[in-house]
Amino acid sequence: MKLLALEASQNSYYYLPRYQQIEDFGGVLYVLNGIGTDDLWPSERYRIAGSNHIDDLIRHAKAWHAEESFEGVLTFSESGVVLVAAVAEALGLPGIGVDAARTSRNKLIMRQAHEKGGAAHPDFRFVEDLDAALRAAEDFGYPVILKPTLGAASNFVFRVDDEEKMRERYAQAREGIDKMTWYNMEAEGLDLGPHGLLVESFLDGHEHLIEALAWDDEVYLGSIVDRVTSEGETFDDDVHHAPTSLTPDQVAEVHAVVTAGVRAQGLTRGALHAEVRFHQGKPFLLEIAVRPGGGGLDHMARLSAGYDPIKGLMDVSRGVRPDVRHFSPTGVHTAAMCLICPGGVIGSIDVPPAVNESAALYYLKIFAKPGDLIKRPPLGNNIFGGIGALGSSFDEAMRNANDLAGKIEVKLSETQK
Repeated sequence: MKLLALEASQNSYYYLPRYQQIEDFGGVLYVLNGIGTDDLWPSERYRIAGSNHIDDLIRHAKAWHAEESFEGVLTFSESGVVLVAAVAEALGLPGIGVDAARTSRNKLIMRQAHEKGGAAHPDFRFVEDLDAALRAAEDFGYPVILKPTLGAASNFVFRVDDEEKMRERYAQAREGIDKMTWYNMEAEGLDLGPHGLLVESFLDGHEHLIEALAWDDEVYLGSIVDRVTSEGETFDDDVHHAPTSLTPDQVAEVHAVVTAGVRAQGLTRGALHAEVRFHQGKPFLLEIAVRPGGGGLDHMARLSAGYDPIKGLMDVSRGVRPDVRHFSPTGVHTAAMCLICPGGVIGSIDVPPAVNESAALYYLKIFAKPGDLIKRPPLGNNIFGGIGALGSSFDEAMRNANDLAGKIEVKLSETQK
């Protein structure tokens, strides 16, 4: 099973553990980066194009495909979704198509598709200047959400509570989105749709993260995770728990809205990450991304629901129906959180043996290394890692995750300026 993974610009070593999972599951993975480091992957199965332009990446992918006969093309990066669709088309391999990829990447086009397809979504408006943002907020009523059309990982996503805060946050977001890592990791030469800011109406209820899979006319909810973060003006997506607290009737409602969104986005097959938020008792779509969710959500899905998003992606990418069933929680309690430190330059990160050797630990991933710059809101939304813990109950799983995270020490060599 030869698979090709792609990034136009390498996101450090963030996806390395997932690349290793593909090999653990029986895949033979080749990696093509437009721009990247020399040491990411074994040299005999790793190439760097030296350019992040789509034409150069397609040319390199075609030449390598002629040598190796790949069965599928994939990415774990939100910034690689449209790139992979374009490369799959060029290589004649299974894919979602460039139009569906663009719809699933650009939040404005996604919202327009949800509106046309009748999938429940917040009110939205694309705003090209501060005055337009203020008018939209006045029309929708504060609080509102301000977010980029081509963002990821909650970068420059703000809850805005009044006009004064809108003036502040709009200026920060407008300046920041052009420098945003996720935008700058896109392949050059692709039509990604409008690059700018949306104002959306605020959804007032609980939020859930879903690993889903679409196969022809059926949409499966593989796992459902509850977001239990204490909410403020920024969104860190930093604390999650499974199994979900949703009732069977609520799960059915979530399935219906995700299915509507999948069809509205033009998706027929794909390993998906959906985010749903309730408002006045009903589920609304925040987004449906065409990739597995980040962090430790794949581990949570396996433990709490018996679903494997990585295996699902491997199969879909080569046109094979995955082994998937409708949502069926296992009853195993898991808690996960992002590891967050103040903004600045990392000096050192110390993970003591008590963390690595804990029986409660099921997931630990340190993304950052000494010398890396961590940006925190309003300048960005970087984290330095993620951790997950087991427990016999919601409270015990949360307590174990908090205790283990508290033992990890981060020292900065320079604070955020």
